[in-house]
Amino acid sequence: MLDASVKKYFPIFEHHPNLVYLDNAATTQTPHSVLEAMSEYYTTYRANTERGLYALSEQATTAYTAARQKIAAFLNAAPEEVIFTPGATYGLNLLARSLAVTADHNIVLTRLEHHANLIPWQQLSNRTGCELRFIELNKDGQLDMATAADKIDEQTRLVSCTAVSNAIGTIAPLDEIIALAKSNGAQVIVDASQLIAHSPIDVRTLDYDWLVFSGHKMYGPTGIGILYGKKQLLEQTEPFLFGGEMIEDVNYLTASWAELPHKFEAGTQNIAGAIGLGAAVDFIQKIGLSAIHEHEQSLLRYTIEQLPEYAALIGPPSGAPRGAIVSFLLQGVHPHDTAEILNRFNIAVRAGHHCAKPLMKYLDIPGTARASFGVYNRPEDVDRLIEGLGNVKRILG
Repeated sequence: MLDASVKKYFPIFEHHPNLVYLDNAATTQTPHSVLEAMSEYYTTYRANTERGLYALSEQATTAYTAARQKIAAFLNAAPEEVIFTPGATYGLNLLARSLAVTADHNIVLTRLEHHANLIPWQQLSNRTGCELRFIELNKDGQLDMATAADKIDEQTRLVSCTAVSNAIGTIAPLDEIIALAKSNGAQVIVDASQLIAHSPIDVRTLDYDWLVFSGHKMYGPTGIGILYGKKQLLEQTEPFLFGGEMIEDVNYLTASWAELPHKFEAGTQNIAGAIGLGAAVDFIQKIGLSAIHEHEQSLLRYTIEQLPEYAALIGPPSGAPRGAIVSFLLQGVHPHDTAEILNRFNIAVRAGHHCAKPLMKYLDIPGTARASFGVYNRPEDVDRLIEGLGNVKRILG
């Protein structure tokens, strides 16, 4: 269990000392170090990167480049394989607009996917006529890999899946999925938004082709994220956003693209956001991903042990592997009502379909209430949650 002093890194709790924040799967809070790194850029060396032959611009370029290098090391990637984006959703849409797919191909997703990893592929299917297929779930909310073997074949162009379900906490067996896809010549795209701040990721070990995540889910700022791609795949892929800085040469009728990573970073980037994301990586590494994982899993077990008295667990059963997410339903209570009453006691949870509406329809439920954990959460937060659920039952009779 992490020391309680971790909470002191986060100014939100200075302003809201009684807050129990359990919506980390949606967005995490931001530590002082990230805010200070961004403030330093804005107050002491704000300038555009790459383009100015003067001291402020050179300092901004150095800080921006250093952030990319930190993130690359964090993933065990090369810096030129790390593309700054506005977030995971943007990265997935970039790939859906840039990768070559024809009507003869199929794309395989899972039943777990967030809208951001479903709708771009729906639209690509509509444009090209390619088939969408889905890996099914078993009765325990886990991916049914027998159906994966059936759906992924020689006509599969892409397999795009979440690493951890944001809605019900299911952990995808990425090693099996990637191996199966590669054996059929398909590329794999992984949405690591719910994994990046919770467990180590090494893009070389599992041979990732593409990976996306958002900074605001890993103690960083909003409006910044990462698209990782293998260098050879990035070099083969055409950009879909054009403008300044991504050009090698241009005349009035033709243009050629800059080398990686600039090829995919048209226009002025979110410089402060990138610097803040680099500081977020520093923060996570200072605490240690192994320590974070153990801390959150301890909180997860503690919650699930007490939950059955009040609510039904949705997703993987007690004892099964699960991300730092607990989705649940109180019998006869809409999840929105659960969240609204918990809010009266300064307990922040998520409620609804969690941008995974097809999954909720598939499970035949209206949505869930969801508690999700971060480094600053404590057993006392779980106690407050369980007490709050008792209050929900009491208030609603």
